[in-house]
Amino acid sequence: MEWHPQPFAPLSRTRRSVTAFTLLALMALAIGIVVAYRVGASHGRRSPTSTAIPNQRPLSGANTRSDSAPEAMPQLLDFAEDRRSLFREVADARGETARYRQIVIDIERNAPPPLLDAPGTPDDLKLIVGIGPVIERMLYQLGIGTYRQIAHWSERDIDEFDARLAEFPGRIRRDEWVMQARALHASKYGSPP
Repeated sequence: MEWHPQPFAPLSRTRRSVTAFTLLALMALAIGIVVAYRVGASHGRRSPTSTAIPNQRPLSGANTRSDSAPEAMPQLLDFAEDRRSLFREVADARGETARYRQIVIDIERNAPPPLLDAPGTPDDLKLIVGIGPVIERMLYQLGIGTYRQIAHWSERDIDEFDARLAEFPGRIRRDEWVMQARALHASKYGSPP
């Protein structure tokens, strides 16, 4: 048996009106969504000073705080201060990120470490348990390059370097870097540090 396609049957009058109504409703919904998006987008682009608070008179020049200021004014000042502090924190975080990025790039390129105060050639600090390539690079940037330097750390030095390695709190004491550095120095050079 052979199949022959049938032409579409014309829609009935009621079905055409339902289809037209559905199409009209969908168009109205789409227009409403576009208008709502545009209103929301234009409202989001306004600066904080142009955002109106109901029942509030506009602020005049330098007199931003007066006896007749509405109760919302202290909140706005708090929000502005929070915003400034968040921007400062973001700037600090970007600086830290740039520092870490440079450390990783130097490690990947196998660049020689920048030594500040380390006498002689640097020791392989990664032999100390708890020090990996990133911490080793950070220590080199802080001027620590030998077992002798770590072996001579006092409690105050440990606290200072622990604060400088804020991403790894307490690691110096927990992994006993000073004891390990003394042992490694003695085994490498044959004398106590």
